[in-house]
Amino acid sequence: MSVFKSTRLLSVLALSTSLILTGCATTGSQLLGGSSADERLTRGEDASFFNRSGLQACAAGAAISIAACMLTNSSNKAACMVVAGIAACGVALGANYYLDQRRSEFADTNERLQAITGDVQADTQRIMTRTEAAKAVISDDKKAIALLQKNIKSNELDIDKAEQELSQIDSNLKILNNDLKNMNSRLTNFEEVAAKERADGASGRSLQTLDKEISQMRSQIAFLQMEVDVLYNARSAITLG
Repeated sequence: MSVFKSTRLLSVLALSTSLILTGCATTGSQLLGGSSADERLTRGEDASFFNRSGLQACAAGAAISIAACMLTNSSNKAACMVVAGIAACGVALGANYYLDQRRSEFADTNERLQAITGDVQADTQRIMTRTEAAKAVISDDKKAIALLQKNIKSNELDIDKAEQELSQIDSNLKILNNDLKNMNSRLTNFEEVAAKERADGASGRSLQTLDKEISQMRSQIAFLQMEVDVLYNARSAITLG
């Protein structure tokens, strides 16, 4: 990696870490905390993982790694911080930085593509786990909406209770849509990485495997998007007058 890129990355990491330490960054915890959202969407590592933007996710992981470098006896703490920071950020910081990292680690194209494929698979597994939690919440929310519709028709609606239920559904949708935004951002970065490798001459089975895994990630995200859209449409049909 060039000195310019290393210096630039270190500056980004320092800024993002500073934002977290001073509490100025709008983190996923702010989105998750203080809302009426279902706890199945607000608790656990998957919740925090997908409710952070790329820079925020990077800063959260890099802060720990950079602090570790500062405590070591390394003769070049700055270099240690750069390497540790990139490793903590992964694809969250963007395709260019991520690919620079992987190329510095793996000069052999096939080995590098295999490492990238492993990262895609890990993210896809997180998406699948998150989707399972989302499906359970969405199912319950659709049942709640159906009951509200029934009570509206029969003039048996408890307005206060209905408002609370709709508030929770709205909070759930906000979280899920933010999840999808960040999932799609990671997907786009991986797609760009594969395109850059292909443009630089990569080919063969390793690239085909990477493309297949990226396609699997895309399908998983599309499935969750479909589920969220169904819930959104059902929620939009409810008005309390």
